[in-house]
Amino acid sequence: MKTTVKAITAMLAMVFAGTVWSLTPAEEKIAERIKPVGEVCVEGQECKAAQSAVAAAAPSGPREPADIYGGKCFACHDTGVAGAPKKGDVAAWAPRIEQGIDTLVSHAINGIKNMPARGTCSDCTDDEIKATVEFIVEQSK
Repeated sequence: MKTTVKAITAMLAMVFAGTVWSLTPAEEKIAERIKPVGEVCVEGQECKAAQSAVAAAAPSGPREPADIYGGKCFACHDTGVAGAPKKGDVAAWAPRIEQGIDTLVSHAINGIKNMPARGTCSDCTDDEIKATVEFIVEQSK
């Protein structure tokens, strides 16, 4: 317990006083275990770790329709939940396909009946949604 208190005290002193001194190996282990999980990046300060994480997470271009379907649409369109037509169910899709691709894309973007706007892909572009609708239609003819 005394070692923990000493390590915390030493860390607080370093933070507030800007002083750096060596910790014992035991104190270093404690400091490693209690270090913050993340850090706050304040605008105007350099935060390279945060910037690289954001850059890595940002999509580099349009996603593949099969990937969008597999990550977003499948939950409803593979199971038929809430009345969603199942991908590949020709009978369920035929009357929808007759309405035309523009209508289907509009329904996917704006929502229809139990399907919310953009389904579950709030970060999809209109072009990605259109390509995904076309993908589902091709699998359902």
